[in-house]
Amino acid sequence: MKNMPVLFIGHGSPMNAIEDNKFVREWQSLTERLHNPKAILSVSAHWYTNGTKIMDEEYPETIYDMYGFPDALYKIIYAAKGSPELSNNIIKILSRPVEIDNSWGYDHGTWSVLHRIYPKADIPLIQLSVDRNASMQEHYNIGQQLARLRQEGVLIFGSGNVTHNLSRINWQMDGGYDWAEEFDNYIIKNIKDKNYDNVVDYRKIGKSADYAVPISDHFAPLLYVLGALDGNEKLSVFNDEGIMGSMSMTSFLFE
Repeated sequence: MKNMPVLFIGHGSPMNAIEDNKFVREWQSLTERLHNPKAILSVSAHWYTNGTKIMDEEYPETIYDMYGFPDALYKIIYAAKGSPELSNNIIKILSRPVEIDNSWGYDHGTWSVLHRIYPKADIPLIQLSVDRNASMQEHYNIGQQLARLRQEGVLIFGSGNVTHNLSRINWQMDGGYDWAEEFDNYIIKNIKDKNYDNVVDYRKIGKSADYAVPISDHFAPLLYVLGALDGNEKLSVFNDEGIMGSMSMTSFLFE
């Protein structure tokens, strides 16, 4: 079996689950390119925990971890089945402690995107949390250990944003601030050049990194994706632009 692709999506606003825009249309175009995974492992920025956690329920809930949005958003139910088998396999694969935790569910980092790519929700799906205490290298290493799942038909899907600073958002601004554009371009260039060490050690770029990644939640899922690569993939970069000053929608598909 050919290795499954690996995907990182800059998910931006939850409104992308119900709006028609250029970002969403790119997501929808992925359906055929991603083939038909046997299962999906999502690493979402919005399950940010102490330690690494995983769900193993047969029917995880759709949760609405955002506030103040239109009612239509809260009516979306992403009713994909879970996969206890995949969850237990991941626990065995990873060299770090992994706690089963079913207190969470499919959060909007996961369902707002997959709702557009696989609207039928007919592919088994689980989430793995982002450990807030792990180093960037540790996140990357987890991705390396997960890489073997690609041979088993599992789509490894990271959902976050390369640049994400809610405290500096300008709702009226098109594009990104200079520091946001600098950081985003730096990450894109190093991924294109396969200089993944520079992505892991992104802080060395300086001040733009401090602004772009004030905490690791939205950036870390990218490192799981990069860790899962074997180096022979074809890279597609899409939705590579800033919005609201301090957020980027940049996304990567490795096939």
